[in-house]
Amino acid sequence: MPLVDAVALDVDGVLTDGGFWWGPNGEEWKRFHFADVMGISRARQAGLVFALISGEASPLVERFAAKMHITQVFKGIKDKGAALREFSANTGIPLPRICFMGDDVNDLPALALAGLSAAPANAQPPVLAAAALRLTRTGGNGAVRELIEHILQNPEPAA
Repeated sequence: MPLVDAVALDVDGVLTDGGFWWGPNGEEWKRFHFADVMGISRARQAGLVFALISGEASPLVERFAAKMHITQVFKGIKDKGAALREFSANTGIPLPRICFMGDDVNDLPALALAGLSAAPANAQPPVLAAAALRLTRTGGNGAVRELIEHILQNPEPAA
């Protein structure tokens, strides 16, 4: 049994390096890392449920969610704590059994509610201070995979 039953992720700065590109016609592009994609796939096979909670309303969030078969998607979110509560209510998974990973100050309310809080290595200092788990990899460069491997390799102690 894994340490948590669900993982909720911020997108920009966690699944991406926080940067974005604008194409010549105004389209927005983001870069995702295949190590993170494989990590999410492995975790889903192990039974973990996922959510994406993004402050941005980018269609790329939905496209990534569709690729990864993530149905719990919260975009354009100002209160990430409320979104995490909604994810918990939607799935019936209690907050103490949910991990949230974020990188910036708008993620602090969700980090405070989650049973396991995590931050990539390049998160903002207040987020690093608040996170129970500080990863060695940066956002968009395998931090999510590192988190997944931690969860899968650290089962709960026997009762």
